[in-house]
Amino acid sequence: MTASTRRVLLVTGGSRGIGAATVRLAAQRGDAVAFSYFSDAVSAQTLVDQIESSGGQALAVQADIAQEADVLRLFQTVDERFGRLDALVNNAATIAPMTRLADMDAARIARLFATNAVGPMLCAREAVRRMSTQRGGAGGAIVNISSRASRIGAPGQYIDYAATKAAIDTLTVGLAKEVAAEGIRVNTVAPGMIHTDIHAAAGDADRIAKVQSAIPLQRGGEPEEIARAILWLLSDEASYVTGACLDVAGGR
Repeated sequence: MTASTRRVLLVTGGSRGIGAATVRLAAQRGDAVAFSYFSDAVSAQTLVDQIESSGGQALAVQADIAQEADVLRLFQTVDERFGRLDALVNNAATIAPMTRLADMDAARIARLFATNAVGPMLCAREAVRRMSTQRGGAGGAIVNISSRASRIGAPGQYIDYAATKAAIDTLTVGLAKEVAAEGIRVNTVAPGMIHTDIHAAAGDADRIAKVQSAIPLQRGGEPEEIARAILWLLSDEASYVTGACLDVAGGR
């Protein structure tokens, strides 16, 4: 696959965890991959260097997807570097320490919704503007990253985070129907308990060990397992799949 024929994939929040696993696997499979990162420039550059040293193409762009100006700059940078966009993975998200709703302030709730719901909608908007056949694009695919928390509700933990992910589920269903005739498929992957640093960010680094006995597969998942599901949904093997939510949660 030559540089000019590589699919161009954009992953938000791609410097660590599920995002980084998706970036690596996509590059290994021959995609040109752009990804955003919020603040960890060292990890982002390390990932770019790893991919380029193996003959791949990668681009890291600092961006806060909660800020529309940053979203616009992110997509413009991809335009300038690669000239097109074929797929988007809406992965970037944030979480806050576990607590009950009665103890949450408005600033926390607004921050989570800005990053986890508004940001992905803005990114999806920009992707559609580029990929829609009605706007001169060649079609494409979007995968939004939700969470099993969106249906469990996460009571006593982070119902604000769960609610933002429920917004992602609804975005997927509505947008999939809205752009199906424009050559764009839109799907969701809903991870369960995955070995990433999100649990530490929520204040419970050992959470998977505490709950894995309740998971039918008796373990937490690995970021690479989520990445494989994401890339399947982006591939032609999933050509008749849109508006779907794929649970990758060990049966829980």
